[in-house]
Amino acid sequence: MSKLTAISPIDGRYQKQTASLSAYFSEFGLIKYRVLVEIHYFLFLSDKKFFKVTPALRKALLGVVENFSEADAEKIKTIEATTNHDVKAVEYFLKDILDQNKASELKEWIHFGLTSQDINNTAIPFSLQLGLDEVIIPAYKNILEQLNTCATLWKTIPLLSRTHGQAATPTTMGKEFAVYAERLRIQLETLINTPISAKFGGATGAFNAHKLAFPSINWPEFGDHLVADLGLVRSYPTTQIDHYDQLAAIFDCLRRMDVILMDFAKDVWQYISMDFFKQKIVAGEIGSSAMPHKVNPIDFENAEGNFGVANALLDHFSNKLPISRLQRDLTDSTVLRNVGVPLSHLLIALKSLEKGMSKLILNEEAIHADLNKNWAVTAEAIQTILRREKIEGAYELLKDLTRTNNGINEASIQAFVAKLDVSDQVKMEIAAITPFNYLGYAAD
Repeated sequence: MSKLTAISPIDGRYQKQTASLSAYFSEFGLIKYRVLVEIHYFLFLSDKKFFKVTPALRKALLGVVENFSEADAEKIKTIEATTNHDVKAVEYFLKDILDQNKASELKEWIHFGLTSQDINNTAIPFSLQLGLDEVIIPAYKNILEQLNTCATLWKTIPLLSRTHGQAATPTTMGKEFAVYAERLRIQLETLINTPISAKFGGATGAFNAHKLAFPSINWPEFGDHLVADLGLVRSYPTTQIDHYDQLAAIFDCLRRMDVILMDFAKDVWQYISMDFFKQKIVAGEIGSSAMPHKVNPIDFENAEGNFGVANALLDHFSNKLPISRLQRDLTDSTVLRNVGVPLSHLLIALKSLEKGMSKLILNEEAIHADLNKNWAVTAEAIQTILRREKIEGAYELLKDLTRTNNGINEASIQAFVAKLDVSDQVKMEIAAITPFNYLGYAAD
């Protein structure tokens, strides 16, 4: 298979953008982290004095994880061709490692008392945590940093607001970027602080076999410590599988962040269409095969589309995974194997958004012209001052003035002010109001 023959654009067209996730969410990654959990458990048993592992064997086992290769994964897949069971193939692979290191007497401690889901429901959350920490969260932080930079850079640039698509009280371009920055910051903080759970408790979650073999051991406490060493939180009580509620919380949080950034991408697209932003010209790029003048907002469109694909899958994951028939069915298995798919589309979207934002050039002339055409937005300010001065029917006065098809401009506003039955000081106060300075705390 090549980039040209791959069915999914993740491994085809966008392979370069998504390659960093392969280590965590590919079949290779799944096998590697299964091996890691099995070895972690084996060595943890040794640390708790169930048996003795020599320094040489410990080094060899840790080396298996550290140097795990595609050749190792292929060996496990070859074993799986016979066992027709992926986790059992990992167990046999590790037993063979013990044989090679003259520790055959310890082979039965590999996968001792466990069910496959103890491995899967620890390996997959662990790889998810790593993928989030090392790739996804840094990508979100890059966007947050860009938003904050733009918010600061453009904090004093007046901008006509639009509510219901209509001209409304002015804001600043920086403040509008700051809104998205704050929304994203809150959800990113939620994502970082949401613990990821693992299931580790034997066949149906109650350490039945473990307690039978060693009744004096506090196995739930053992499981808590084992999982905590991997930076995870052990779910308890469970059935054979994790209840996935924490994974659902992670996916829902990712989905909320994507909705925020999709909203942002649409707004910037609109600002570009209004000519409030120009885009840096990239030599050799073509916007249209027919219209030579076009410079399309393709990065924001690409981001919007990929956020949409990611969220469709994340929504399915968070709705499906917490539901299982009785103690378990296998519907979770195929879903969990696809965790990397929405994360890949998400990463493509974030990189597109990052690229698009880096190309934005503020067009102050167009923004200024838009404000100058909409002096009617000062009506709110004027009627508020008139109310303060106890002028009866202040709102209605401004309503009658501004709801006209003839348009309102600076001259008509000033003519209106001149006729008001207020002091000269108040008239001067009102006359000083413009669409360019009626900004409240927006610049702050």
